[in-house]
Amino acid sequence: MEAPWGWLAVCVLAISLASTVTQDVCRAPNGRDGAAGPPGRDGRPGLKGEQGEPGASGMRTGIRGLKGDQGDPGPPGNPGNMGFPGPSGPLGLPGFPGPKGIKGNPGNIKDQPRPAFSAIRRNPPMGGNVVIFDTVITNQEGPYQNHTGRFICAVPGYYYFTFQVVSKWDICLSIVSSGRGQFRRSLGFCDTNSKGIFQVVSGGTVLQLQQGDQVWIERDPVKGRIYQGSEADSVFSGFLIFPSI
Repeated sequence: MEAPWGWLAVCVLAISLASTVTQDVCRAPNGRDGAAGPPGRDGRPGLKGEQGEPGASGMRTGIRGLKGDQGDPGPPGNPGNMGFPGPSGPLGLPGFPGPKGIKGNPGNIKDQPRPAFSAIRRNPPMGGNVVIFDTVITNQEGPYQNHTGRFICAVPGYYYFTFQVVSKWDICLSIVSSGRGQFRRSLGFCDTNSKGIFQVVSGGTVLQLQQGDQVWIERDPVKGRIYQGSEADSVFSGFLIFPSI
């Protein structure tokens, strides 16, 4: 029984050795690497990479590059503040005369303003250089103020003013008017009296006045003593000659 199994083992071993010897004898040597094939097509673009770290500042060479192309205009800015007004320009040439207007109705002297006044000194306040004629004789349309001694123009035009002042001393008086914030001395009158008797210094003038102008009598601070008594009166008068057109 043992002989057959031993024989079988010997046979298998012999077959294995024969197969091994046969493979080593029949195997061909390794071949050479083949030639490189043609380049393949480019692949699809990859995803955008992350932003890199800022680079170091370059050295300044002092060379200025060429001016680039003009960029697109930006949006309009906010309006600026209004500037200061400029100086007035020169006057232009006069225009052509306009057409002649329709003839007006005839005027009536009764419809014209007629301011007039006359006042004397009776109990005037003392002090100051304005001569106040405190007692009114006539004050048509009320242009004269007896508490200030001033005539105030309400109707522009040409006026006549006159005064007669009594004194026993040397005296100098003036008709003074004011207009547009300026004072102008119109006329001055003086009288020398060395005998101490009644004498009259008088004066008169025609003035062109605008609305709001004032007229009064003013005395010299040194030579301005006026007689005050019942024997004689000093008077100040004025009236409109004709209004301005």
